Amino acid sequence: MKRKLAVIIPTAFVTAMNTMCYAMNTFATEAASASSDGTQKTANPLLTFVLPLGFFFVILYFMLIRPQKKREQEQKELQSNVQIGDEVITTGGIVGIVVRVADDTIVLETGGERTKIRMKNWAIAENISAKERAKAAAPKKKTGLASAAAIVDETEKKSKKKKDKEEE
Repeated sequence: MKRKLAVIIPTAFVTAMNTMCYAMNTFATEAASASSDGTQKTANPLLTFVLPLGFFFVILYFMLIRPQKKREQEQKELQSNVQIGDEVITTGGIVGIVVRVADDTIVLETGGERTKIRMKNWAIAENISAKERAKAAAPKKKTGLASAAAIVDETEKKSKKKKDKEEE
């Protein structure tokens, strides 16, 4: 994801700058031709400056702001859905099991001596137990090779059943 952003953002910036330069160049040529004719045309500032600038901000919104808000929403949801018995990782790197959940704090049990640490909900970076539950609940997808192997196994079972019936 970071590599995509590292390529897309400069590309969008260069595109917006090229559009703005083209618009300014068009404005300059129109102004020069108007002054040589003796009639003066007024260029539309909306087309020359505001439109490319607006285009640039729309690209920035869809590339940076919107995905960031989505990540923040997912993180808040993860932090609010912590249950007792979940194994979590904090932003500081502490791994522990949730012993008690309050409104804005949790108590983690860590280490071999069963040390208990009280911390804020916003410090939870990852919920390992929730990920495992989601994987268990999701149906397993078969890859191409696995499904082909299953078909071969089924045909072998059918041929064995036929042989058994013929022998009887």
